[in-house]
Amino acid sequence: MELALTAAFASSALLLSNLASILLASSKLKARRLIPPPSGNQPPVSIVVPSRGVEPFTQETLQRALSLGWPRYELIFCVAHAEDPVVKLINAAIAGHPEIPAQLLIGDDRVSANPKLNNCVKGWQAAQHNWVILADSNVLMPVDYVQHLMAAWRPDTGLVCSTPIGSRPDGFWAEVECAFLNTLQARWQYTGEALGLGFAQGKSMLWNKPMLDANGGIEALAAEIAEDAAATKLVNGLGLRVNLVASPFEQPLGQRTCAEIWSRQTRWARLRRVTFPLFYTPEILTGVAVPLLLALVAAASAGVGLPTTALCVLAFAYAPECLLAWAKGWYLSPRIVTAMIVRDVMLPAIWTRGWLGGAVEWRGNAMTIRTKAMTELEEASSGA
Repeated sequence: MELALTAAFASSALLLSNLASILLASSKLKARRLIPPPSGNQPPVSIVVPSRGVEPFTQETLQRALSLGWPRYELIFCVAHAEDPVVKLINAAIAGHPEIPAQLLIGDDRVSANPKLNNCVKGWQAAQHNWVILADSNVLMPVDYVQHLMAAWRPDTGLVCSTPIGSRPDGFWAEVECAFLNTLQARWQYTGEALGLGFAQGKSMLWNKPMLDANGGIEALAAEIAEDAAATKLVNGLGLRVNLVASPFEQPLGQRTCAEIWSRQTRWARLRRVTFPLFYTPEILTGVAVPLLLALVAAASAGVGLPTTALCVLAFAYAPECLLAWAKGWYLSPRIVTAMIVRDVMLPAIWTRGWLGGAVEWRGNAMTIRTKAMTELEEASSGA
């Protein structure tokens, strides 16, 4: 009986913490609304977009970037290699919007082991304005994209970000990706902000350029293998906050495979484990696997039916997730609960993989993830 009570208490505590995270995230998130074009003088903005390869929604994301409702902005597209097929699409998009100051820069500045950061360096250096947005090429920018980012800036802000919200999934595995991105990862990121633990997200990052330049410039983001982890530590070190936009931006997904999700999620897990190990450790408790296992142990010890127990746990875990998605206008479908279950089956394996070494892959680039301490140790050994 003691085992049953202990397991039941632990399971209930985890399920209640899951519910609390949804309520906290919901308090920070706002349903999508259009912010009208600003009146009066507004600061001009530079938007740096690192690109690589052609994706299913590339043409749409390019058109969105060239159709923003901010009075003055420039676009700087960055591509590492001239033979990349996306170059042709970018040039055509720029030519179709001569009213928008836009340019394409080609080259690869090797300031880090992070290929995306390397691709951004030339754009950062070319940016003419004091406000700079680093935006991934697969962000589906709404017309009020800049307004949402600027609205989240406060006197104590060092960086404004947006986590991606998965949309337009084509097939079941893309729905699994939505289950990862939206009601799990975005939810916990907004929960962290509600608790005063703001973490940067590299999808959309609004910087005050003079501030970052005074603290090492964009090269300072090479201090960690992930530029968003380096950004978080830099901003926090300055006594400033990382803020999130109230309504995060879409990332249209299209088709996904199980292998692609595994590769992407294990890469992110490894990055989180190396850069924020204390926060990564309890991630194993965020899915339904642990509370379900504990509830089944309690049920078996107390002689309660296991199927009924499992259904109650799943309902208590997934109903609030679905309500959060519905309230914020995120993707929902009749298969989303099944996608959430598959996600939570994968989570323990992904979490375990995060503790293991070895290279990970980012868009065809093999990356060996190292901590700063590992690099300094190797440098000291080589110089001895």
